[in-house]
Amino acid sequence: MTESIPPTSVRQLRLVVEAEDYDAAVAFYRDVLGLSEQAAYEGEGDAKVMILNAGLATLEISNPAQVRMIDRVEAEGKPSARIRIAFEVDDSPSVTADLVEAGAELIAEPRETPWRSVNSRLDAPAGLQLTIFQELDSLETRESSPDFGTNA
Repeated sequence: MTESIPPTSVRQLRLVVEAEDYDAAVAFYRDVLGLSEQAAYEGEGDAKVMILNAGLATLEISNPAQVRMIDRVEAEGKPSARIRIAFEVDDSPSVTADLVEAGAELIAEPRETPWRSVNSRLDAPAGLQLTIFQELDSLETRESSPDFGTNA
């Protein structure tokens, strides 16, 4: 199933992260989390960059009350970082365990949320805080829910 993406002037969302331990960050995000390598470049002075494909990108903007509610549901009220990266996966508990084994610090175990996803929270390499989530309902089911909507 291919999701419909509305037309926009923006072609790509790219999150640029400076990693002190570049090799460890690449191993974690590419080799353990499974983001595929799109491109890699090296330059003078040991400059390195790798662009990893993370699939569909969205920008989730939440007000403070929403962030506090998510923190209560997802992480027993432990506050999230101002910027938190969320990755949708097919098996949240398994991926969470793999990431912890690869060096991430578990903040909150996978748990089912009221919005029918299984979410965990981790502190990960390169100073990123992650939410790993697995949707339990299809996009069609979510779109037919009375709680699903847009302000458009």
